[in-house]
Amino acid sequence: MYQFLFFLIFLIVPLNTFAAAEGPAESSSTLQELVDEALGSNPDLKAARERWQMFTHKVVPEQTLSDPRLSLSFSNYPIDSLSPDETPMTGNELRFDQAFPFPGKLEAKGEAARQKALWYKGVYEESRLQLVEKVKDAWYRIYYQDRAIAITEKNIALLEDFIRLTETRYEVGEGLQQDVLKAQVERSKLMDKLFTLQQQRVSTLADFNRLLARPTATPLEVPAQIKAQKVSTDLVRLQEKASAHRPLFASYKSLIDQYRAQKNLAELDYYPDFNVFASYRLRDDDLPDGGTDFFSAGVSINLPLWRNKRAEQVAEADSGIRMAHRQYDDFRDQVSARIHDASARLEKSLTLVELYDTGILPQARQTFEASLSAYQVGDVDFLSLLDSLMTLYQYEIDYHRAVSDYQRSLAGLEAAAGVSLEDAVSE
Repeated sequence: MYQFLFFLIFLIVPLNTFAAAEGPAESSSTLQELVDEALGSNPDLKAARERWQMFTHKVVPEQTLSDPRLSLSFSNYPIDSLSPDETPMTGNELRFDQAFPFPGKLEAKGEAARQKALWYKGVYEESRLQLVEKVKDAWYRIYYQDRAIAITEKNIALLEDFIRLTETRYEVGEGLQQDVLKAQVERSKLMDKLFTLQQQRVSTLADFNRLLARPTATPLEVPAQIKAQKVSTDLVRLQEKASAHRPLFASYKSLIDQYRAQKNLAELDYYPDFNVFASYRLRDDDLPDGGTDFFSAGVSINLPLWRNKRAEQVAEADSGIRMAHRQYDDFRDQVSARIHDASARLEKSLTLVELYDTGILPQARQTFEASLSAYQVGDVDFLSLLDSLMTLYQYEIDYHRAVSDYQRSLAGLEAAAGVSLEDAVSE
């Protein structure tokens, strides 16, 4: 009986082992379709776009004159009779007023509003980059979890066969009870890992679907195998390209220009604004002078006497300019550091993928198959065979984790630089 189980395991193990390392090629179009769906449906990204549009619509009002004022007044009526023809001063007056800021103020206001809108445009475009990274990151995490779940389920099935084999050998006096117990313990440990992986997969899928504005339980299929394709990365070149392609760099420049426009406006506030008016007074025809109508016109200005207030406004704008410059410098340093870190992680993950693919995994499979053959003829004990199986299991898990980490690091590096690695190399 146990010879038959052993023969069955010997046939199944190599097929299942290599099946975990082979499969259909990655469908990049599928991932791109998911990215496009997220860019079109993510509510947070839509909100960022509407915020940009909202501030864009503020530019024209800021650089437009205030509305003119039209007033009607009934002037100098005697309180005892309210008669319109008793005194020469009585009349009905129409008045038109228009305020004119000092030349340059409207342009400065409009420029400040325009630069603020450009800041939010950059924030929106930056949100697009980050959303793409989040979608890819979640997708590759699901890939790893699916592969880990499949490998764990495969090994649980193998352990169940091993348990039956050891139980059969123990019953006929050719095996040890500790072999049975050890196999049962390893199966229980794998069951615990399986439950953890399944829970993580549910959580990651819910997060992924949230990014695409889908119901959280919407199913997702990922390829059974992803090949980590090596890309050329020039660290210095990527750091240089980031300043031209990361939207927030342009946003911080807009922030600097916004405070410059505010400073210009504050300096112009030392000069007076104007108010031009014209009025027409209608008088009664029965007045002694024949009721001739009156026309008046004039101009008024405010007196910018409180110079300390204006000096503080200029100082405030100067501080804003310096603050924006420091924020720009800090963001530049953050981007450079992130590109450096992502590049290092990318290189490390690729090294691990190549190491597992060309060395560790083939050797671990050969070791397990040799242990399986030796166990059949009694040259090794069951614990050694079990140890080689668990070692192979862990290496298979680590291989797919390295592939996932590589792709996630690649997505992070592209988001940090603001360009795809293919574009960065070809330019």
